[in-house]
Amino acid sequence: MTQPVSPPRDTTDKIPSTGQPPAWRGLLARADVRTLSLLGVLAALIVVGGITKPDEFLDTRNLQLVLTQGSVIGVVTVGMTFVIMSGGIDLSVGAIVALASVWATTVATQEYGFAGILFTAVLVGVGCGLVNGLLIAYGGMVPFIATLAMLASARGLALQITDGKTQIVTIDSVLDLGERDAYILGVPPLVLVFAVVTIIGWLILNRTTFGRRTVAVGGNAEAARLAGIDVRRQRLYLYLLSGLCCGIAAFLLIILSGSGQNTNGNLYELDAIAAAIIGGTLLSGGRGTIVGSVLGVLIFTTITNIFALNNLQSDVQQIAKGAIIVAAVLVQRRTASTT
Repeated sequence: MTQPVSPPRDTTDKIPSTGQPPAWRGLLARADVRTLSLLGVLAALIVVGGITKPDEFLDTRNLQLVLTQGSVIGVVTVGMTFVIMSGGIDLSVGAIVALASVWATTVATQEYGFAGILFTAVLVGVGCGLVNGLLIAYGGMVPFIATLAMLASARGLALQITDGKTQIVTIDSVLDLGERDAYILGVPPLVLVFAVVTIIGWLILNRTTFGRRTVAVGGNAEAARLAGIDVRRQRLYLYLLSGLCCGIAAFLLIILSGSGQNTNGNLYELDAIAAAIIGGTLLSGGRGTIVGSVLGVLIFTTITNIFALNNLQSDVQQIAKGAIIVAAVLVQRRTASTT
């Protein structure tokens, strides 16, 4: 007599657990550690500033100055973070800021008032970003070479427009934004603009398909293409975004300085790249955070302020910044090798 065949038992509950948390939890944990580390460094710098120059560093006006100065490079850094996360680089951001600021402050442009200056600054930034994007995405040029060419061209054009002279802004509605009377609850308008750009950048990166596509392109461009992402178009959009941020930063710089100069934005590209790296953005692409980049900006701005208050030479500041960048890259390499 044949024995009845018993139904197969469900043994899934007996599969031993590996005890490993989901991958996203590990990424989140590392992001939290990086953020807390950056906050710790910033807190330590504030303590150092408070000890070395307590009356000057902790003064409300000085803290407002630190935030205001960080706002201009901070807006540029938000756009740079997206570009680096995609595996690219933009060496032309400082030159674009200079070109946008002088083009927006010519006599002909100022005849159109506040709106004319703002529109011109943003339009020039986006236009330069478009050229970069087309050369890189559709022209097949290496980002380093394309943006280096834009750096030289934009600087040269800015010098030609100004003839080496400072262009003074005469529009009161623009200048008034830099006065203390324009502060909202003690916060300068430039800082509020930086906050808005940061929030929008965070939402785009973390809550939209655009952000996910940026990470995918930076992680593996070929895999992103096979997954149906138009890699060339995505890269074009990213350089447009970087140019837009440069145009906004140029307008903020016009408010801050009350003028347009061909020397504006000097070394902004290095500061923006350094801030993004300090914030945890991988130079190879595929990983980065807006919050980390913003904290990187605040760290560098605070260092510069502390050095200035203590009458330390600018070359010492550059050495300190260079050491911080090297340390951040070494930490990135160590982190990548252990994951």
